[in-house]
Amino acid sequence: MNTNPKLAYLTAVLVSTTFFAATIVQAAEPLPSWNDGKTRQSILDFVAKVTKESSPEFVPPAERIATFDNDGTLWAEQPLYFQLFFALEQVKVLAPEHPEWKTKEPFASVLKGDLKSALAGGAPALLAIVGETQAGLTTDEYATVVKEWLATAKNPKTDKLFTEMAYQPMVELLDYLRANGFKTFIVSGGGNEFMRTFADKTYGIPPEQVIGSSGKLQFELRDGKPALVKQPELFFYDDKEAKPIAIQTFIGRRPIAAFGNSDGDLQMLQWTCSGPGARFCLYVHHTDAKREFAYDRKSSIGQLDKGLDEAQAQGWTVVNMKDDWKTIYLTDQK
Repeated sequence: MNTNPKLAYLTAVLVSTTFFAATIVQAAEPLPSWNDGKTRQSILDFVAKVTKESSPEFVPPAERIATFDNDGTLWAEQPLYFQLFFALEQVKVLAPEHPEWKTKEPFASVLKGDLKSALAGGAPALLAIVGETQAGLTTDEYATVVKEWLATAKNPKTDKLFTEMAYQPMVELLDYLRANGFKTFIVSGGGNEFMRTFADKTYGIPPEQVIGSSGKLQFELRDGKPALVKQPELFFYDDKEAKPIAIQTFIGRRPIAAFGNSDGDLQMLQWTCSGPGARFCLYVHHTDAKREFAYDRKSSIGQLDKGLDEAQAQGWTVVNMKDDWKTIYLTDQK
């Protein structure tokens, strides 16, 4: 049988190159933006024991559910929740259509630039701002407005696009879990329609795996076509004890891993780690004032007080951002 020497040589080169590339991929360490240490190792150990079939703590792929808070866990949340920045901007954009806002709080204070007074009303004021600025929009219209805003809006403290302030280490963690048969969900107090506009592209989490707070919707025919129209009233607030309820209602399986950063995530972590078998709960502790923000027990946003005590008592993993993460944001490596 005649063999073409040139063809044989090229074939050998191709095979060796493919093998070399495969070896590099296999040798690549997971979670490259995480520093070596107890925190990173705890993640690797947990994934190993629940995915190895010979392990007594093996978990079938269908049961490998992991839930993540969003604000402060997957992306930053300072100096205000990013969705609130959007809603505040919408107050100004929509003000000409609402002359009553000039004298109606909290809108009057927003228009005067007095954010402290606008938010002095607490949760009811915040919900009013978010609810009324989206009322009347169809879900498709709302998604378009949010995407257009996210394309250019920047955080006033970092001058980064808000989507650029997703955490590189957490995106790597999401990818690592999915590569090991996990299904990842967002369970957050943020608006589900808001998060669904960027979660797939930013985190690889599709819309149907985003569970957040939601306003009421109304079915209407607009120009003869069916539409879902957003209403100003709140339908479901996905925070604290509501998170396990949302998980059971919309997922139907108790997670085996849960990730948060504040007391608002405490019940989700408690629910997750109180189940039978191997469990993993992790808190992101904001300790890096230089690269990000440092806050915990006394913060008005993302307060981590009871949760930090519970994590220490239960032996949950706590990420020290300053020490455990080589990089913070997605753009840090560019």
